[in-house]
Amino acid sequence: MEKQVYAQFSADELLGEKRYLELLADNFRSIQKASMEIINLEAILRLPKGTEHFITDIHGEYETFTHVLRNASGVIRRKIEDVFGMNLRKSEKDALATLIYYPEEKMEMILESESHEDLNEWFMITLQRLAIIARAASSKYTRSKVRKTMPADYAYIIDELLNESGHEKHEYYNEIIRTIIDVDRAKEFVIEISHFIQRLMIDRLHIIGDIYDRGPSADKVMNVLQNHHAVDIQWGNHDVIWMGAAAGCKALIANVLRISARYSNLDTVEDAYGINLLPLATFAMEHYGIDPAMVFEPKAVGNANGKSVELIKQMHKAIAIIQFKLEAKIIKENPQFQMDERLLLDKIDYENASITIDGKQYALLDHFFPTIDPANPYKLTEAEEVLMNRLQSSFRNSEMLQKHIEVLYAKGSMYLTYNSNLMYHGCIPMNEDGSYFEMEIEGKLFKGKALLDELDIIARRAYFTCSKSDANPNDKAYLWYLWTGPNSPLFGKHKMTTFERYFIEDKSAHEEIRNPYYKFRDLEETCIKIFEEFNLDPKTSHIINGHVPVKAKKGESPIKANGKLFVIDGGMSVPYQKVTGLAGYTLIYNSYGLVLVEHKNFKSTEEAVQNNFDIVSARHIVETNAKRKRVADTDIGKELKEQIRDLKMLLAAYRNGLIKEKV
Repeated sequence: MEKQVYAQFSADELLGEKRYLELLADNFRSIQKASMEIINLEAILRLPKGTEHFITDIHGEYETFTHVLRNASGVIRRKIEDVFGMNLRKSEKDALATLIYYPEEKMEMILESESHEDLNEWFMITLQRLAIIARAASSKYTRSKVRKTMPADYAYIIDELLNESGHEKHEYYNEIIRTIIDVDRAKEFVIEISHFIQRLMIDRLHIIGDIYDRGPSADKVMNVLQNHHAVDIQWGNHDVIWMGAAAGCKALIANVLRISARYSNLDTVEDAYGINLLPLATFAMEHYGIDPAMVFEPKAVGNANGKSVELIKQMHKAIAIIQFKLEAKIIKENPQFQMDERLLLDKIDYENASITIDGKQYALLDHFFPTIDPANPYKLTEAEEVLMNRLQSSFRNSEMLQKHIEVLYAKGSMYLTYNSNLMYHGCIPMNEDGSYFEMEIEGKLFKGKALLDELDIIARRAYFTCSKSDANPNDKAYLWYLWTGPNSPLFGKHKMTTFERYFIEDKSAHEEIRNPYYKFRDLEETCIKIFEEFNLDPKTSHIINGHVPVKAKKGESPIKANGKLFVIDGGMSVPYQKVTGLAGYTLIYNSYGLVLVEHKNFKSTEEAVQNNFDIVSARHIVETNAKRKRVADTDIGKELKEQIRDLKMLLAAYRNGLIKEKV
């Protein structure tokens, strides 16, 4: 062993790395410690790879999202089936699954319904079953990793229960469980071991964008993600609105408020993020108080009464008009965006209540514009200026919003390559001939991977330098472009017809043509070209997309390009479910291959807890590995191999006398 390790490295090589090796020696202070770490890492390389889950387009649907997370997209139920099979009735398996998903809520129900004697028996049986499931879930991980996952207060007990072996210790384990019950810690233990099982089932979570907008509880989704043990986020166009709003971009603040009003989610803005909307309400009542604003009817009204719905409509319209003005300012200041066609307020014939777009005249559905000066339609009124300054201050000073946006930046990016999978929300902008679109930024041209890299840098700079005096004023404009620009990788359409959808009845005016990428992405050769652009092996790689809902009810498949690309927007967002016929997809990548899970509609958490209701999920095995993948085959495996090499170099340095052991 000594000669073998030493032979790997020349004396010159060891001498050249001496400074680094001395730093490494601070952590591994002897031949014994370095050797043990090598043995440990080599063993980890031979374990099965962890299970990755890919989810996209959550759009604030907290209850559905968290249920999918809690049941690990159906994996926990399958584990219960595998472990207990015919030994438990279906009702018992349903109850056990629900307990693992919602231990706090389920325990409250059980404590209220069971007598003391029955409760002790229930605890005895249930704790044994939970221990068996936990043992099965932890079997593919090292004991070290499993211990790190355990709740600190119960780590020793769970560790003992996970390592039961043989009949001679059966009474010992039963006594542990009896003692947990006797000392009145059974409820807490059930809760902790259930969360432990949940965590073991998902080794890493990938969110392919659009956490925000439409649904009611994006803030709660962000609370989950900021506390998740291993998650990455690829930004979606709806996420970047909130990122820009948090940075103080007024046009994106207006977009956030308009969309929140449109979907009756102003509570998220006001209650969750503490942003004062009284100035907007006051402004709307003063300037639009007599306006029925019929075309600004919110998509859902929830528990709002008639009076509050009227106010929401007026707030909705007021902020929409402000948005069009603010966006015009960005367009005029950034001619490189080539978006002059989106300057529409000066195309309105205010006397005849019509507008001319692309040479065609349309009647307006609404022609009450009390805050627009026809002679200077893009100028904010003094009251609008004051309002936007107050709203900007509220967004910039919202502690919770800033905390959540920092999570988006810390865990997020424009794209990610991980374990041979390329993840991005929207598209790689292309021309009609399939070549990559070139965008000019600060006098330089960028395309393909380089474009996404540059936009990633700008997005970070826009947020982290927004309060500095030397901040680039164009950075926030690029955040807005990412939301709505014709060649934005996150939007991917030639224009966003927001004005037309409000004011023009003719649906031909609403058309938004997709970037040519969406035509070419179905071709395997396009995916191969993209893999090469991102330095990935075309033979083993996949693209994972969100953004565009899959029309599953019309027979569209989420699997494209001969299995090279997956579109996993299956309609977790309720408004899209009438298009998809589903309630979302999860793509699962485990050691055996790729599994696509399609979810049916989720009723509610209350229904799940009370009636053991679970999402009905259909599994489709889409790719099977010829050989089971190990940690050695993953990106983490590459890092571990580098660590092993460095440790072997340290061993050689110790044995060569170049570095002294620190015993």
